[in-house]
Amino acid sequence: MAHRQEPAPIQENDPSEIDPIWTSSRTARQIYALGEVEKDITRLLSLAASSVSLLTLPQTDEPEDSLPQGEERSEQFVLEVSEYFERLDSIQVAIRSSLAHIRQSRIAPSAITAPSLGFVPPSLGVGLPRAAGSSRGLQEERIDRDAWVGILDALTRLRASQQHEQLVQTSSYDAMNT
Repeated sequence: MAHRQEPAPIQENDPSEIDPIWTSSRTARQIYALGEVEKDITRLLSLAASSVSLLTLPQTDEPEDSLPQGEERSEQFVLEVSEYFERLDSIQVAIRSSLAHIRQSRIAPSAITAPSLGFVPPSLGVGLPRAAGSSRGLQEERIDRDAWVGILDALTRLRASQQHEQLVQTSSYDAMNT
């Protein structure tokens, strides 16, 4: 008995499921939309692969493929090709929307141009130290600053404690001698 695969519906994410960071600005929404386009492209390639599988001769099917046979095979092909073109259209619309956003934002082409080969971006967070003279990220600088502030605080408390002990010893020594 052939197993009939239903095509996965095009999913629109429920706004309550989206991380609020992606709704904070128009640019963030555009970046999120491009991430969804990437997922759609993955599904598009999957649909293309399964459509090609449905076009092969049934005699060449592997047992684990569980592809439909006969008329069901043609129907499944039509469903997958229809979804393929729907996805392709939605990808086209999303990419055009993103390009329109870039044009409207008047982003300089130099900001979009790919960096030179071998370019290593500066660290933006905590990382392992590199060769001497390399730049550090803001987060690394903050952690370094906080560590030094903590060291200074600990040394200040240690000094105050030692001075207090010295004062107590001096006063008890003076009390015993008088």
